[in-house]
Amino acid sequence: MKASLRFVAWLFWTVVTSLISLFLLILLARLFFLTFPSMTVYNVVMWINRNIGFPEAYYLTGVPILMLFSLYFYRRSLRRQEKRYLEQLIEEVHKIEAGSVRKIPVQNVGQLGQLATDINRMIDRLVTSIEDERRAEQTKNELITNVSHDLRTPLTSITGYLGLIEEDRYRDEVELRYYVSMAYEESLRLKQLLQDLFEYTRMQNKEMKLEFRRINLAEMLHQMAAHFGWQLQENGMECRLYLHGPLYVQADGDKLRRVYENLMTNAIRYGHDGKYLDIRGWQEGDEIITEVVNYGDPIPTVDLPHLFDRFYRVEKSRASQTGGSGIGLAIAKHIVDLHHGTISADSNEYRTAFTVRLRRDGA
Repeated sequence: MKASLRFVAWLFWTVVTSLISLFLLILLARLFFLTFPSMTVYNVVMWINRNIGFPEAYYLTGVPILMLFSLYFYRRSLRRQEKRYLEQLIEEVHKIEAGSVRKIPVQNVGQLGQLATDINRMIDRLVTSIEDERRAEQTKNELITNVSHDLRTPLTSITGYLGLIEEDRYRDEVELRYYVSMAYEESLRLKQLLQDLFEYTRMQNKEMKLEFRRINLAEMLHQMAAHFGWQLQENGMECRLYLHGPLYVQADGDKLRRVYENLMTNAIRYGHDGKYLDIRGWQEGDEIITEVVNYGDPIPTVDLPHLFDRFYRVEKSRASQTGGSGIGLAIAKHIVDLHHGTISADSNEYRTAFTVRLRRDGA
């Protein structure tokens, strides 16, 4: 019932009961005079007039009656409203127990209104918890599926090559060395997958801790370019460095190295047709900006927003062949986020660039 209707009902019953009460008082007075004939109305009226006065008599009789019934019907209306709202709350709680997450309409009914607000807050937390649990379950299923697939492929290759060697199914030492080399490469791929999965598990459990210190990013990138020299040579690529001056940042060197290892590995893996791997670095205001650029096939525009999602692969068949786990860039983004920086990707028909922005040391 709306508040305006409740007020009309309260006013109606207050007026009606007050009039009935006054009418009953008049009947009682008439009965009194009939019982005591010697006592006339004139005598009573004269007594009231001398001791109280006519207007005051009506006030003293009518006002208390009106106030009494006003209070009674107000409390009665309030109790009925509370009872109906309490029944509605009980019904809604039973629906929540059955799985409903619909919010309870909040009414201004004393503490019951506050109770409804608290229940709605509980529903919000319940919905959030259910969504988090659903996402966690989906993530776990994705992890199991991807891990099973990613680990099975190199293990199958290693088992196959070692089986050929065990059964002496090779023509000469050259073919034997080829089988050994392929098994070794697959073991390295398996090692990288396990490392990615380990880092991903630590990231999910929020166990990744950083040890910040002042490092020169330009010096670290020079060292990494030298470290990747043999991979670049095998893929017929050349690394070109364009680093302008010392680039000092406060960072965890080991974790940051993990970011650039992933970016450089991807650039070699998917950009070897472009022949060059460019690493650029410069200072811009309070930021140190670095780019890892390759000139291979472009990344489709539809895939760019999802590159840093876990288990996302741009070309699933090619990623499977080259050993991508689909979580390397997700780990890289998480590490950059822990450094309060940003990482982004841009790709067109000429080049593909991954840009990392970090806060300059002393900024």
